[in-house]
Amino acid sequence: MSVKCKTPRIGRDVYISPTSYVCGDLEIGDGCTIMHHVCIRGDIAPIRIGPNTNIQDGVVLHTRYGIPLDIEERVVVGHRAVVHCRRVGANSLIGIGAIVLDEAEIGKGAIVAAGAVVRPGTKVAPGTLVGGVPAKYLRDLNEEDHAEIQRIVDSYVEMGRRYASGEFPPAGLTQSASPDRIK
Repeated sequence: MSVKCKTPRIGRDVYISPTSYVCGDLEIGDGCTIMHHVCIRGDIAPIRIGPNTNIQDGVVLHTRYGIPLDIEERVVVGHRAVVHCRRVGANSLIGIGAIVLDEAEIGKGAIVAAGAVVRPGTKVAPGTLVGGVPAKYLRDLNEEDHAEIQRIVDSYVEMGRRYASGEFPPAGLTQSASPDRIK
């Protein structure tokens, strides 16, 4: 959908679920996967999503007026997260249900734990884990943590290819012989 003459620019080998809403001044890099019921609104400021990033089911990406949102390459944004910040560094993970607020910046290779709330303007250091409400430093990441982020990124790149190929079509909602059943 175009907003104010801005049409999203979509890279190669990108999967965008038909139930997602993407609009405005938006750039999605090569190999990204945008799963079901995602809302990405580049209506009031630009949003850039780097290559091989995955935006999982139910995520909202937006930002403040005039403040761009940059999500670098190979980022995982977990189910139902809200990312309303300034930047998410490469090779980072935003956990399920996390909320990252206005003008916060997540450093490269960092993890925001599931359910965490990152306050406006917070700068999360590269290679660290933050969690809680409000989010606080918990520890430095280790090699296993970084490997897990990469495993998730790679699995969603593959999942996007599988969805794009039609491997997972939605169930047909047709009436069966039994009126109380859907087949």
